[in-house]
Amino acid sequence: MNTATKLSAFALGLATVFGAAYGVGQLTGPVRTADSTDSTGSAHSTGHGTDAGTTGAPRLPGGLLVSDRGYTLTGVPAPAGEFAFRIIGPDGHPVTGYDVEHDKRMHLIVARRDLSGFRHVHPEMSADGTWRVASPLTGPGSWRAFADFKPSGAAALTLGLDVAVAGDFRPRPLPAPAPTAEVDGYRVRLDGALTPGQTSELTLTVSRDGRPVTDLEPYLGAYGHLVALRQGDLAYLHVHPDGEPGDGRTASGPEITFYADVPSAGSYRLYLDFQHGGTVRTAEFTLSAGTPAEPSPTGTPGGGATPGQPAPTATPGADESGHGEPGHGHN
Repeated sequence: MNTATKLSAFALGLATVFGAAYGVGQLTGPVRTADSTDSTGSAHSTGHGTDAGTTGAPRLPGGLLVSDRGYTLTGVPAPAGEFAFRIIGPDGHPVTGYDVEHDKRMHLIVARRDLSGFRHVHPEMSADGTWRVASPLTGPGSWRAFADFKPSGAAALTLGLDVAVAGDFRPRPLPAPAPTAEVDGYRVRLDGALTPGQTSELTLTVSRDGRPVTDLEPYLGAYGHLVALRQGDLAYLHVHPDGEPGDGRTASGPEITFYADVPSAGSYRLYLDFQHGGTVRTAEFTLSAGTPAEPSPTGTPGGGATPGQPAPTATPGADESGHGEPGHGHN
Protein backbone atom coordinates (compact mmCIF):
# COMPACT_ATOMS: atom_id res chain seq x y z
CA MET A 1 0.00 0.00 0.00
CA ASN A 2 1.55 3.33 -1.04
CA THR A 3 1.75 6.39 1.21
CA ALA A 4 -1.12 8.25 -0.43
CA THR A 5 -3.40 5.23 -0.11
CA LYS A 6 -2.45 4.79 3.55
CA LEU A 7 -3.18 8.44 4.28
CA SER A 8 -6.52 8.17 2.49
CA ALA A 9 -7.44 5.09 4.49
CA PHE A 10 -6.35 6.81 7.70
CA ALA A 11 -8.54 9.84 6.97
CA LEU A 12 -11.49 7.60 6.18
CA GLY A 13 -10.89 5.79 9.44
CA LEU A 14 -10.98 9.09 11.27
CA ALA A 15 -14.31 9.86 9.63
CA THR A 16 -15.73 6.62 10.98
CA VAL A 17 -14.40 7.15 14.51
CA PHE A 18 -15.48 10.76 14.85
CA GLY A 19 -19.13 10.04 14.00
CA ALA A 20 -21.63 12.44 12.44
CA ALA A 21 -20.39 14.69 9.65
CA TYR A 22 -20.24 18.44 10.14
CA GLY A 23 -20.56 19.62 6.55
CA VAL A 24 -17.32 18.70 4.79
CA GLY A 25 -15.25 17.10 7.55
CA GLN A 26 -15.41 16.19 11.22
CA LEU A 27 -14.55 18.60 14.00
CA THR A 28 -12.50 17.18 16.82
CA GLY A 29 -10.05 18.17 19.49
CA PRO A 30 -9.25 17.45 23.12
CA VAL A 31 -11.03 19.79 25.51
CA ARG A 32 -8.36 21.54 27.57
CA THR A 33 -8.84 24.58 29.72
CA ALA A 34 -6.65 27.53 30.60
CA ASP A 35 -7.19 28.92 34.08
CA SER A 36 -5.15 32.09 33.77
CA THR A 37 -7.10 35.32 33.45
CA ASP A 38 -6.84 37.75 30.57
CA SER A 39 -5.12 41.11 30.60
CA THR A 40 -4.54 43.87 28.11
CA GLY A 41 -2.22 42.74 25.33
CA SER A 42 0.54 44.52 23.49
CA ALA A 43 -0.32 47.96 22.15
CA HIS A 44 0.09 46.54 18.66
CA SER A 45 -1.57 43.15 19.05
CA THR A 46 -5.20 42.10 19.18
CA GLY A 47 -4.77 40.14 22.38
CA HIS A 48 -4.95 36.72 20.71
CA GLY A 49 -1.24 35.99 21.07
CA THR A 50 0.69 35.45 24.28
CA ASP A 51 -0.85 37.91 26.72
CA ALA A 52 0.11 37.52 30.35
CA GLY A 53 -2.48 36.90 33.03
CA THR A 54 -2.81 38.93 36.20
CA THR A 55 -0.43 36.51 37.92
CA GLY A 56 2.30 37.37 35.41
CA ALA A 57 2.30 33.87 33.89
CA PRO A 58 2.18 33.95 30.07
CA ARG A 59 -0.96 32.63 28.40
CA LEU A 60 -0.78 29.96 25.77
CA PRO A 61 -0.76 31.25 22.19
CA GLY A 62 -4.19 31.49 20.60
CA GLY A 63 -5.85 28.58 18.86
CA LEU A 64 -4.20 25.74 20.79
CA LEU A 65 -7.28 25.08 22.93
CA VAL A 66 -10.78 23.99 21.98
CA SER A 67 -12.00 25.21 25.39
CA ASP A 68 -10.70 28.27 27.24
CA ARG A 69 -12.04 30.47 30.08
CA GLY A 70 -15.32 28.58 30.05
CA TYR A 71 -15.96 28.90 26.31
CA THR A 72 -15.90 25.86 24.02
CA LEU A 73 -15.88 25.57 20.23
CA THR A 74 -18.12 22.70 19.14
CA GLY A 75 -19.18 21.34 15.75
CA VAL A 76 -22.79 21.23 14.58
CA PRO A 77 -24.20 18.79 11.95
CA ALA A 78 -24.66 20.58 8.63
CA PRO A 79 -25.58 19.76 5.02
CA ALA A 80 -22.83 18.82 2.61
CA GLY A 81 -20.86 21.86 1.51
CA GLU A 82 -21.63 23.81 4.68
CA PHE A 83 -19.55 24.36 7.81
CA ALA A 84 -21.39 24.94 11.10
CA PHE A 85 -20.37 25.39 14.72
CA ARG A 86 -21.34 27.00 18.03
CA ILE A 87 -19.52 28.60 20.91
CA ILE A 88 -20.78 27.15 24.19
CA GLY A 89 -20.51 29.60 27.08
CA PRO A 90 -19.69 29.12 30.77
CA ASP A 91 -23.40 28.55 31.47
CA GLY A 92 -23.51 25.56 29.12
CA HIS A 93 -25.64 27.34 26.52
CA PRO A 94 -24.71 28.61 23.04
CA VAL A 95 -23.38 32.14 23.08
CA THR A 96 -25.51 34.60 21.10
CA GLY A 97 -23.99 37.93 22.19
CA TYR A 98 -20.79 39.00 20.42
CA ASP A 99 -18.98 42.29 20.05
CA VAL A 100 -17.97 43.50 16.61
CA GLU A 101 -14.21 43.17 16.15
CA HIS A 102 -12.69 44.41 12.88
CA ASP A 103 -16.14 44.88 11.34
CA LYS A 104 -17.29 41.30 12.08
CA ARG A 105 -18.61 39.38 15.06
CA MET A 106 -16.86 36.16 14.01
CA HIS A 107 -13.70 35.45 12.05
CA LEU A 108 -13.19 31.83 10.96
CA ILE A 109 -9.72 30.90 9.74
CA VAL A 110 -8.81 27.43 8.49
CA ALA A 111 -5.50 25.93 7.34
CA ARG A 112 -4.30 22.43 6.64
CA ARG A 113 -1.88 20.98 9.14
CA ASP A 114 0.91 21.32 6.56
CA LEU A 115 0.06 25.10 6.44
CA SER A 116 -1.45 24.99 2.96
CA GLY A 117 -5.03 25.79 1.97
CA PHE A 118 -5.45 28.92 4.13
CA ARG A 119 -8.95 30.50 4.16
CA HIS A 120 -10.39 33.44 6.12
CA VAL A 121 -14.19 33.66 6.06
CA HIS A 122 -17.01 35.22 8.06
CA PRO A 123 -19.96 33.00 9.03
CA GLU A 124 -23.47 34.23 9.77
CA MET A 125 -25.15 33.41 13.09
CA SER A 126 -28.72 32.17 13.44
CA ALA A 127 -30.91 32.97 16.45
CA ASP A 128 -29.89 29.77 18.28
CA GLY A 129 -26.20 30.72 18.26
CA THR A 130 -25.20 28.47 15.35
CA TRP A 131 -22.64 29.94 12.94
CA ARG A 132 -22.89 28.76 9.31
CA VAL A 133 -20.81 29.37 6.20
CA ALA A 134 -20.10 27.66 2.88
CA SER A 135 -17.41 25.14 3.78
CA PRO A 136 -13.92 26.71 3.52
CA LEU A 137 -12.33 23.25 3.51
CA THR A 138 -11.15 23.02 -0.09
CA GLY A 139 -9.92 19.44 -0.13
CA PRO A 140 -8.90 16.36 1.84
CA GLY A 141 -6.47 16.40 4.71
CA SER A 142 -6.15 17.32 8.36
CA TRP A 143 -7.24 20.94 8.90
CA ARG A 144 -7.17 23.28 11.87
CA ALA A 145 -10.13 25.64 12.30
CA PHE A 146 -9.78 28.83 14.36
CA ALA A 147 -12.74 30.81 15.70
CA ASP A 148 -11.60 34.37 16.48
CA PHE A 149 -14.25 36.31 18.43
CA LYS A 150 -15.13 38.41 21.47
CA PRO A 151 -18.14 37.42 23.60
CA SER A 152 -20.05 40.45 24.84
CA GLY A 153 -18.71 41.44 28.24
CA ALA A 154 -15.75 39.05 28.06
CA ALA A 155 -12.20 38.98 26.73
CA ALA A 156 -11.40 38.21 23.10
CA LEU A 157 -10.61 34.56 22.36
CA THR A 158 -9.25 32.35 19.63
CA LEU A 159 -10.33 28.71 19.94
CA GLY A 160 -9.20 25.95 17.60
CA LEU A 161 -9.99 22.36 16.73
CA ASP A 162 -8.97 19.78 14.14
CA VAL A 163 -11.12 18.92 11.15
CA ALA A 164 -10.57 15.65 9.28
CA VAL A 165 -11.58 15.54 5.60
CA ALA A 166 -11.35 12.10 4.00
CA GLY A 167 -9.63 11.66 0.66
CA ASP A 168 -6.31 11.25 -1.08
CA PHE A 169 -3.99 13.74 0.65
CA ARG A 170 -0.23 14.17 0.33
CA PRO A 171 1.36 16.53 2.88
CA ARG A 172 3.35 19.32 1.26
CA PRO A 173 6.67 20.69 2.50
CA LEU A 174 6.70 24.19 3.92
CA PRO A 175 8.11 26.62 1.32
CA ALA A 176 11.49 28.08 2.21
CA PRO A 177 11.64 31.68 3.45
CA ALA A 178 11.58 34.24 0.62
CA PRO A 179 11.40 38.03 0.58
CA THR A 180 8.56 38.29 -1.94
CA ALA A 181 5.28 36.62 -2.79
CA GLU A 182 3.14 36.95 -5.90
CA VAL A 183 -0.62 36.62 -6.14
CA ASP A 184 -2.90 37.50 -9.07
CA GLY A 185 -0.31 39.79 -10.64
CA TYR A 186 0.55 41.57 -7.39
CA ARG A 187 3.98 41.37 -5.80
CA VAL A 188 4.35 41.80 -2.05
CA ARG A 189 7.76 42.35 -0.45
CA LEU A 190 8.33 41.56 3.21
CA ASP A 191 10.94 43.48 5.20
CA GLY A 192 11.71 42.65 8.82
CA ALA A 193 12.38 39.65 11.04
CA LEU A 194 10.63 37.81 13.86
CA THR A 195 12.34 37.79 17.25
CA PRO A 196 10.86 35.46 19.88
CA GLY A 197 9.67 37.24 23.01
CA GLN A 198 9.93 40.70 21.46
CA THR A 199 7.68 42.92 19.39
CA SER A 200 8.85 42.65 15.79
CA GLU A 201 8.19 45.25 13.09
CA LEU A 202 7.23 43.83 9.71
CA THR A 203 6.63 45.99 6.64
CA LEU A 204 4.84 44.60 3.59
CA THR A 205 4.99 46.59 0.35
CA VAL A 206 2.42 45.95 -2.39
CA SER A 207 3.12 46.59 -6.08
CA ARG A 208 1.53 45.67 -9.40
CA ASP A 209 3.24 45.61 -12.79
CA GLY A 210 6.29 47.16 -11.17
CA ARG A 211 4.37 50.12 -9.76
CA PRO A 212 3.56 50.72 -6.09
CA VAL A 213 -0.09 50.31 -5.15
CA THR A 214 -1.07 53.52 -3.35
CA ASP A 215 -4.84 53.02 -3.28
CA LEU A 216 -5.33 49.94 -1.16
CA GLU A 217 -8.92 49.66 0.03
CA PRO A 218 -10.08 49.23 3.61
CA TYR A 219 -10.90 45.63 4.42
CA LEU A 220 -12.48 44.88 7.78
CA GLY A 221 -11.47 48.35 8.97
CA ALA A 222 -7.80 48.13 7.95
CA TYR A 223 -5.53 48.19 4.89
CA GLY A 224 -4.31 44.71 5.66
CA HIS A 225 -4.68 41.77 8.03
CA LEU A 226 -1.88 39.43 9.00
CA VAL A 227 -2.25 35.95 10.48
CA ALA A 228 0.79 33.93 11.58
CA LEU A 229 0.74 30.18 12.29
CA ARG A 230 3.63 28.34 13.93
CA GLN A 231 4.75 25.19 12.13
CA GLY A 232 4.02 22.08 14.16
CA ASP A 233 1.29 22.95 16.65
CA LEU A 234 -0.24 25.77 14.54
CA ALA A 235 -0.19 28.29 17.38
CA TYR A 236 -2.17 31.28 16.12
CA LEU A 237 -1.17 34.93 16.10
CA HIS A 238 -3.46 37.58 14.61
CA VAL A 239 -1.98 41.07 14.28
CA HIS A 240 -3.09 44.26 12.61
CA PRO A 241 -1.25 47.16 11.03
CA ASP A 242 0.00 50.31 12.65
CA GLY A 243 -2.70 52.94 12.03
CA GLU A 244 -6.06 52.67 10.30
CA PRO A 245 -7.91 54.18 7.34
CA GLY A 246 -9.06 57.75 7.96
CA ASP A 247 -6.83 58.43 10.96
CA GLY A 248 -5.07 61.25 9.14
CA ARG A 249 -1.63 59.63 9.17
CA THR A 250 -1.93 56.18 7.61
CA ALA A 251 -1.35 56.00 3.86
CA SER A 252 -3.35 53.59 1.70
CA GLY A 253 -0.20 51.86 0.49
CA PRO A 254 2.10 50.76 -0.80
CA GLU A 255 3.48 49.94 2.65
CA ILE A 256 1.59 48.22 5.46
CA THR A 257 3.45 48.01 8.77
CA PHE A 258 2.63 45.42 11.41
CA TYR A 259 3.87 44.75 14.91
CA ALA A 260 3.91 41.06 15.80
CA ASP A 261 4.78 39.11 18.93
CA VAL A 262 5.81 35.47 18.44
CA PRO A 263 6.16 33.26 21.52
CA SER A 264 9.04 31.01 20.49
CA ALA A 265 11.71 30.15 17.96
CA GLY A 266 10.62 28.18 14.94
CA SER A 267 9.15 28.50 11.46
CA TYR A 268 6.03 30.57 10.94
CA ARG A 269 3.74 30.86 7.94
CA LEU A 270 2.37 34.39 7.46
CA TYR A 271 -0.79 35.20 5.49
CA LEU A 272 -1.44 38.81 4.44
CA ASP A 273 -4.98 39.72 3.36
CA PHE A 274 -5.27 42.96 1.38
CA GLN A 275 -7.97 44.45 -0.83
CA HIS A 276 -7.56 46.26 -4.14
CA GLY A 277 -9.99 46.72 -7.01
CA GLY A 278 -12.79 45.30 -4.86
CA THR A 279 -11.08 41.92 -4.42
CA VAL A 280 -9.35 40.52 -1.34
CA ARG A 281 -6.16 38.59 -2.01
CA THR A 282 -3.77 36.64 0.21
CA ALA A 283 0.02 36.77 0.00
CA GLU A 284 1.90 34.04 1.89
CA PHE A 285 5.38 34.00 3.44
CA THR A 286 7.56 31.73 5.54
CA LEU A 287 9.72 33.30 8.25
CA SER A 288 12.08 31.76 10.79
CA ALA A 289 12.13 33.19 14.30
CA GLY A 290 15.22 32.73 16.44
CA THR A 291 17.52 29.89 15.45
CA PRO A 292 17.32 28.38 11.94
CA ALA A 293 14.44 25.94 11.63
CA GLU A 294 15.04 22.21 11.75
CA PRO A 295 14.16 20.17 8.67
CA SER A 296 10.44 19.48 8.37
CA PRO A 297 9.15 15.88 8.71
CA THR A 298 9.15 15.65 4.91
CA GLY A 299 12.88 16.34 4.87
CA THR A 300 12.62 19.82 3.38
CA PRO A 301 14.17 22.61 5.47
CA GLY A 302 11.54 24.91 6.91
CA GLY A 303 13.79 27.89 7.54
CA GLY A 304 16.66 29.89 6.09
CA ALA A 305 20.32 29.82 6.99
CA THR A 306 20.21 33.26 8.61
CA PRO A 307 17.94 33.51 11.68
CA GLY A 308 14.78 35.46 10.94
CA GLN A 309 15.96 36.53 7.48
CA PRO A 310 14.28 35.41 4.23
CA ALA A 311 16.20 33.60 1.53
CA PRO A 312 17.03 35.46 -1.70
CA THR A 313 14.55 33.58 -3.90
CA ALA A 314 10.93 34.47 -4.57
CA THR A 315 7.98 32.37 -3.53
CA PRO A 316 5.12 32.61 -6.05
CA GLY A 317 1.54 32.91 -4.89
CA ALA A 318 0.69 29.57 -6.51
CA ASP A 319 3.36 26.88 -6.62
CA GLU A 320 3.73 23.19 -7.19
CA SER A 321 3.53 22.45 -3.48
CA GLY A 322 0.02 23.84 -3.33
CA HIS A 323 0.95 26.55 -0.83
CA GLY A 324 -0.34 29.88 -1.94
CA GLU A 325 -2.89 28.10 -4.11
CA PRO A 326 -5.46 30.42 -5.73
CA GLY A 327 -8.98 30.55 -4.39
CA HIS A 328 -8.24 31.69 -0.86
CA GLY A 329 -11.70 32.96 -0.10
CA HIS A 330 -12.90 35.84 1.96
CA ASN A 331 -16.56 36.52 2.66
